[in-house]
Amino acid sequence: MDPTQTGPIAIAERRLHWLEARQRVLAQNMANLDTPGYRPSDLRPFAETLARTNGGLTRSNPLHLVGVGQAGNARPDRQLVERTPDGNGVSLEDQSLKVADTDTAHALAISLHRRFLTMFRTALGRQG
Repeated sequence: MDPTQTGPIAIAERRLHWLEARQRVLAQNMANLDTPGYRPSDLRPFAETLARTNGGLTRSNPLHLVGVGQAGNARPDRQLVERTPDGNGVSLEDQSLKVADTDTAHALAISLHRRFLTMFRTALGRQG
């Protein structure tokens, strides 16, 4: 069994893929800042995506959450507050905050991924 295909490493990799997709969606939102009628999109939260696909995890206790369905792609942002007169709902400030949050989460996921791989290398008696 390949330890990189299950457990924390696999979840970190899935998180990295989700964060990459979210950055693409947010960049598209920002690129359409001046497009009349454009509605910004965002991905479902990662926790929801992971729960929906069951995250490749085994449900070992009946009290654990059960995942159902498949993860969706970009969806309209449900937290629209303002719209410009031309119908555009993109807020540069909101998108910038989401980009910064995504960048921070990406740095954390990369760090965790590297640490788990280092731990496995150490357990195998390999250096570097």
